[in-house]
Amino acid sequence: MCISKKFPSSHPSSKFRPTASTPTSTSQSKMRAVTVALFGAAVCLVNAQQNKDEKEFKCPTEQGNGNFADPVTCRRFYQCVDGFPYLNRCPSGLYFDDIQKYCTFKAEAKCGPLASTPTATTESPIDLAKKCNPAECELPYCYCNKDGTLIPKGLDPEETPQIILLTFDGAVNLNNYEHYRKVFNGKRKNPNGCDIKGTFFISHEYSNYQQIQTLANDGHEIAVETISLQMGLQDKGYEEWVGEMIGMRSILKHFSNVSANEINGMRAPFLKPGRNTQYKVIEDFGFIYDSSISVPPSPVPVWPYTLDYKIPHECKSGTCPTKSFPGIWEVPLNAHFVESYEGGHCPYMDQCVLHNHDAEDVFAWLQEDFERYYYQNKAPYMMPFHTNWFQIKELENGLHKFLDWTQTLPDVWFVTITQALTWITDPKTNKQLNGYEPWNCKSKSTQTPKPCNNSNKCALAFKEPTSNISDTRYMETCFDCPAVYPWLGDSHGSGIPGRDNYIDQSEGGGGGAGRGDGGDDEEQK
Repeated sequence: MCISKKFPSSHPSSKFRPTASTPTSTSQSKMRAVTVALFGAAVCLVNAQQNKDEKEFKCPTEQGNGNFADPVTCRRFYQCVDGFPYLNRCPSGLYFDDIQKYCTFKAEAKCGPLASTPTATTESPIDLAKKCNPAECELPYCYCNKDGTLIPKGLDPEETPQIILLTFDGAVNLNNYEHYRKVFNGKRKNPNGCDIKGTFFISHEYSNYQQIQTLANDGHEIAVETISLQMGLQDKGYEEWVGEMIGMRSILKHFSNVSANEINGMRAPFLKPGRNTQYKVIEDFGFIYDSSISVPPSPVPVWPYTLDYKIPHECKSGTCPTKSFPGIWEVPLNAHFVESYEGGHCPYMDQCVLHNHDAEDVFAWLQEDFERYYYQNKAPYMMPFHTNWFQIKELENGLHKFLDWTQTLPDVWFVTITQALTWITDPKTNKQLNGYEPWNCKSKSTQTPKPCNNSNKCALAFKEPTSNISDTRYMETCFDCPAVYPWLGDSHGSGIPGRDNYIDQSEGGGGGAGRGDGGDDEEQK
């Protein structure tokens, strides 16, 4: 249903409004009502047609992927990726040219859709990945099996180490940093005597980059979870994913001194993978793994696998990749649940409803959930956390009880995701692990230097692109404060919108410079 709007006084129809000094007759009132009704009906018809066209746009399968004209307006176009249309808008003042397939000036644009217009790319239409073929998928470069539950190289569960992956999502700051330090307190050790380690998927807003540098220097893994954590990113195009992922990697390098070569993985916001688009960015820019796909509740958990073939389980989010991405690892989030407890199931630990339990109940819940892995196929037990978990005392205390209990088990290892994948590509038995170099701590495993003692505390101007309101954001770093708050398109905070240019640096489009971040290095203070 279309609802008519009141017109402001400047609207053309305002000439039909009576004023205090201009009496109106019944016929004038009727004429005014008819005119307004006709005007409103016309607007409704146009809007309805636009909404219909937007809703019903389908990618032309005979032409493959590429850019296609919006049938409603030349100010927009659709980017088709594997049959899914992403709506894009041309920059202000530009129009989509349906011949050249890009936005240009109005006088030069050939407005479409034009008949028999060739697409800008020759990429084939949807190319679905095939089912696992173990005979053609061998470690260290490929790993798959029918349901994802088999131990690599056919190791016996008794000989297989139980890996635990502690992962933490979002910003690192005063709200959570000390809680994380209590987890990694220097007293909890792996069987080889080395400190336990975790993986941090960092988002930008409100992050403290001196603290992140400290975590990296201590040997924890730093990965990316995009700059803005924007909703709906799974429906955005290639450039948006590049800006979010590679921009976040650039921020970490520039303000925490974490080498781009050590940032190997990423996680999509809200565990909503970006279909094939996100994984194309992972492939083009030299990432090793993704950890965004959640696995529905299953009696036997799933091991990490490569994306050479179809994923071996249901795609819970509905936005998983459908193409083959050879050699890219997926480290899935198995659902956590305990049949005999309330709380349901959850990919993130803090999403299960355990808030009414005391620390002993939380410990018992974690213990039983963990034992589904430990006494079956020894799949890595990933424990993904948001800050929320550590804001509730009973949950935090229950976690510490669980961590201390695992220290009594002889074959439990807390390692980073990259360390876990290194083991999976060339599995070793429990007896071989004490001298296993990738998990050793005798030599320093990171290039990240020790952070400064006194960081720069920066109060910076910030205005989101969709808002006209300026705000102030705070960040801490051992480097000089930037001119403005770093954000999408300006990861160094130079104050020059759109400064970043990553597309030409991808391995797919720039001749193998996939680790570049578009900015110059700076000397740390």
